[in-house]
Amino acid sequence: MHELNAILEPGMLVRHPDHPEWGVGQVQSNIGGRITVNFRETGKMVLDSAHVMLMIVSDDGA
Repeated sequence: MHELNAILEPGMLVRHPDHPEWGVGQVQSNIGGRITVNFRETGKMVLDSAHVMLMIVSDDGA
């Protein structure tokens, strides 16, 4: 999963597949397999890219 998350860059919008209740999040950083995302409903989360594959969403939130 780490390789697939490697394309994530600051500013990109994502969703967590196991936590849709978190809403859309904006990537803040992606360093060394640790992705910091600011989710609308949950706030800032630091995720290990070895354990989750974030889903990229379009700018309109779809």
